[in-house]
Amino acid sequence: MTIKDLKPALVWSIFDEITKVPRPSKKEEKIREYLVDFAHKHNLAVKTDEIGNVVMSKPATAGKENAPGIILQAHMDMVCESNDKTFDFDNNPITTIIDGEWVHADGTTLGADNGIGMAGALAALVDDTLVHGPLEALFTVDEETGLTGANNLGEGMISGSILLNLDSEDDAEIFVGCAGGVDTTCTFKYEVEAAPAGYHYFKVSVANGKGGHSGCDIHLGRANANKLLARFIWNLAKKHDVVISEIEGGNLRNAIPRAASAIIGVPAAAKEDVRIAMNEYSAVVENEYKITDPEITVDVESADAPAQCIDKATATNLINALYCAPHGVISMSFELEGLVETSTNLAAIKMLPNNEILVTTSQRSSVDSRKWDIAHQVETVFAQAGAKVTHGDGYPGWAPNMNSTIMEIARDAYKELYGITPAIKAIHAGLECGLFLQKYPHLDMVSFGPTLQGVHSPTERMHIPAVERFWGQLTLTLAKVAELKK
Repeated sequence: MTIKDLKPALVWSIFDEITKVPRPSKKEEKIREYLVDFAHKHNLAVKTDEIGNVVMSKPATAGKENAPGIILQAHMDMVCESNDKTFDFDNNPITTIIDGEWVHADGTTLGADNGIGMAGALAALVDDTLVHGPLEALFTVDEETGLTGANNLGEGMISGSILLNLDSEDDAEIFVGCAGGVDTTCTFKYEVEAAPAGYHYFKVSVANGKGGHSGCDIHLGRANANKLLARFIWNLAKKHDVVISEIEGGNLRNAIPRAASAIIGVPAAAKEDVRIAMNEYSAVVENEYKITDPEITVDVESADAPAQCIDKATATNLINALYCAPHGVISMSFELEGLVETSTNLAAIKMLPNNEILVTTSQRSSVDSRKWDIAHQVETVFAQAGAKVTHGDGYPGWAPNMNSTIMEIARDAYKELYGITPAIKAIHAGLECGLFLQKYPHLDMVSFGPTLQGVHSPTERMHIPAVERFWGQLTLTLAKVAELKK
């Protein structure tokens, strides 16, 4: 059995096509070409804006021309994470595997975030059995690394009054609000020093973490590989002279880092102390994460002596800052029980050309002032360590509207079909809805989707029965809106 054999067949067959099209963030050319070709193949009106967003449209079912226009919205790009560092996301298709009631990829992110949203929207456009008012589908670029498409949506690209964001990850839940966010980047400039003679060199590795989405999964207590790496080196440096030749960890700003590593050196006489320290540390980590991240590993192995090292002052400042920098949940919401209000993610450490080390972090909050407060705390930590710190423009949150008409319709549709009243929630993640409201303040919006787990990591998987319920909710919602008048 392949995913094309699953129900609803139309949705799954389109999703299968999408998995075969490379679509890393900021490299959406191939998926945009697929979308435009799809529109032409199915005689749908299509247009693009300067930033690369795509909008398709379809006239209302006969007799439903005066219903409110609906916009189905999803993003084109996907997070590209793989257990195999040689996997070429720019050119290779995603291989899907059916495992019981779940679909996952073969060692990579699945791209159901937000490929299934795209598939649902495209299926709705081409299924002539559906009843709907004027229908549009908006596919945005670069949601994952900057919300670039939503932030630069061209004037007049959409005309509907109701927007269904198809980028949520929990069946039987409807989202009516989200956190805002901002990225904070910290750049260290270092001098190159000759690697000292008489030192023994090790590769320190943190691996096999669960990782996950830095918003949706931040409260689950999973390990941050960057923090664990810095912690070990910091403690080792209290007892021995430590030099650092290489350091890297994490990948994307919106993913909890699963792995990190460094090449370090200590005086040869201390090499056995390093192995003893790692044995002790490994036991500590295993105990701390036995529930939340049981597969995480920390280890050392001997390494060849490098020719050069990072100058001692910068290396010390870097490790101090990484160890001190906050990560994880900062505060919980007092308005919505169980919702993370504010968090920060120590996302990535990269060595760049020109003797620079870039540390990428991201902050989220449903309260704008607290978003900036934690961003400024991160700034202070790294600025004190001598880094140049910059903040991105950020993106707004989406304040819940508990009087929303489309919220009531989407809720009632799910209840009518499945006998369960879906929970009405806000999400601690960045949805594009807040940006749409800035340009189109009249929009009435909700977000829903099928159950996904492990997004932004190679463990990403999608619940097969939930996809059928997602499709049922979507199509009945379209039919119910078609009964309304503008």
